Amino acid sequence: MIRYTLRRLTLLIVTLWLLTVFLFSLNYFFPGDALTNMTGIRASDTLAYQQAFAARDFDASIFSQYLNFLGHFTQGDWGQSLTNQRNVFGELLPLLGGTLELALLAMIFAMALGAPMGVYAAGQQRGSMDRLIMGISLSAYSIPVFWLAQLLILLFAVKLGWTPISGQINPLFDVEVNSGSIILDILISDNPYKTAALLDAINHLWLPVIVLAIMPATMLMRTTRNSMLEVLQQNYIRAARARGLSESRILLRHVLPNTMQPVVRQLGLMFSVLMSNIIVTEVIFNWPGLGSWLVKSIYERDYPVMQGGLFAFATLILLVNVCVELFHAWRYPQVRKELYAER
Repeated sequence: MIRYTLRRLTLLIVTLWLLTVFLFSLNYFFPGDALTNMTGIRASDTLAYQQAFAARDFDASIFSQYLNFLGHFTQGDWGQSLTNQRNVFGELLPLLGGTLELALLAMIFAMALGAPMGVYAAGQQRGSMDRLIMGISLSAYSIPVFWLAQLLILLFAVKLGWTPISGQINPLFDVEVNSGSIILDILISDNPYKTAALLDAINHLWLPVIVLAIMPATMLMRTTRNSMLEVLQQNYIRAARARGLSESRILLRHVLPNTMQPVVRQLGLMFSVLMSNIIVTEVIFNWPGLGSWLVKSIYERDYPVMQGGLFAFATLILLVNVCVELFHAWRYPQVRKELYAER
């Protein structure tokens, strides 16, 4: 396990290093001055520009410039926004909290819905419920997230009035932003209307969570069903039944643990799909997170913000995938044995 972990961490570090090389190169590919693209300091601000020019070694070789860029980047100096002159790293942290809140809740809801439905569909193989569940999952998977979000907003927000159309919370509650996660910020605040604020935040939250969870849930349904049907055909399941074990014992002790092996492997991919959809979802619901921040920076050509947003998204996806792979290898040792041809 140590060897496998070191290999995955090495690949993660190399990937992140290549990502910094790509981000550094973008400063020269973007139109305009490379130093301005990197730091957000305009040439019109003569004194600050000269100081940044000297601090970033822009009179040295390109290799020295990259090393200097990497040093500033690892210290959290990601430059300042071209539109509001705020520090990019400081502005990113609360937005990251809002995105993580939305992503984690959507992933939990997807797993709570998708895995049990996949198990039930496998148990009803070729029955009417199996066909119904698989038909619904295929249809839901085929609907683009931007269209699904608009349909659900039209139904639940406009027609039924069950939920607000956009935002995190009613501004009248005046909750101070600390972590970026609205639920956590309410819980740690001293707001006298904490319960009402929490209910209002949940009312804002449940619709974008459902929109985000639909696609991972459908992927999970189909993966769980196919994996369970494959496990049920194995010889050790027939042997367990021949020994007289009850169906519930076979299901809990033999079928489900082996069914989850390919499912766990796919969780990283499902999270990656969710993170790509979260960008569109945050824009539609006006959710203050990394996705809407990144899209806004693209429209405004705010290059330091674009680089910070891209790096944050890529790092988050890579970290989650590495954690999933490490958990999968720890839970199922045969993965490591297959990789290193161990006996």
